[in-house]
Amino acid sequence: MSNAEGDEACANCGKAAVDNVKLKICTACKLVKYCSVDCQKNHRPQHKKACKKRAAEIRDDRLFTQLDESHWGECPLCCLPLSIDTDLSSQSSCCCKRICDGCEYANMLREREQGLEHRCAFCREPFPDTDEEHKKNYMHRMKANDPKAFCGMGQMCLYEGNDEGAFEYYTKAAELGDVAAHWNLSIYYNEGIVVEKNEKRAVYHWEKAAIGGHPFARYNLGNHEFRNRRIDRAVKHWIIAANQGFDDALDVVRQGFRKGYVSKEEYASTLRGHQAAVDATKSEQRDAAYVLSEQRKKVANRCQIAGGVTKKFTKKGSRKG
Repeated sequence: MSNAEGDEACANCGKAAVDNVKLKICTACKLVKYCSVDCQKNHRPQHKKACKKRAAEIRDDRLFTQLDESHWGECPLCCLPLSIDTDLSSQSSCCCKRICDGCEYANMLREREQGLEHRCAFCREPFPDTDEEHKKNYMHRMKANDPKAFCGMGQMCLYEGNDEGAFEYYTKAAELGDVAAHWNLSIYYNEGIVVEKNEKRAVYHWEKAAIGGHPFARYNLGNHEFRNRRIDRAVKHWIIAANQGFDDALDVVRQGFRKGYVSKEEYASTLRGHQAAVDATKSEQRDAAYVLSEQRKKVANRCQIAGGVTKKFTKKGSRKG
């Protein structure tokens, strides 16, 4: 049966679509339709091969489509793309909006000049002072099924050492479509934390996160494909991650160019794409905020050394989202 006929009749019995017969499309391949579940089951043996092939093509189309920006999107205040470095932005528990440090810096300057109390730069709610206040805000947002709130609660559980609680919150956030939650779940399955180590589930969450624009997840997919000797697919993933501004992915593409499995044109294009992604996240306001942040870190380190503490604080691990 041709695709044209399949659009108008059941692929198994040939029953035409009329007012009293509603045909349902095969959700996996979108190629054929059926008048009933029984017809779909009966037709499965002869349709299975074509269905899997087309489903894989659809999946790859989604997987290798490069988005204009990373999963963080834009700062809702300055409308510039957010950096993939989460140290350069922060999420407020009151509204669950992620604000770049530049806008937060400008907000704090304005408050200081006008003698105002510190409030959220986006929704202007008073900024929470304690973890309990943050949790209360997240609980309020969770009632509205805000995936960022579930993910935020997961982060708080993680920092408290409660991996079981974090996993539950990340699972709910992922069900609601949160990209960072998929990334976090991939780590649990890949490392066997709380749940049994499961590479298949890790890859599933990497793919979900990569489709949503997560460069770290896409980088890991590239590594996974490379280990399985699917070099072309690995390079595609690394190039997309590099074009989102991810330095580690650019380094791997550079190595690929030196070893001969990345072409000169691909490497040159990736260099331009990486630089463009990084430049797009910059502004004078963000630069000023970064300078202030670095100055505070130096002061904090001096205070630690003066107090007899020589170990510097380091970033949290890869589960920052």
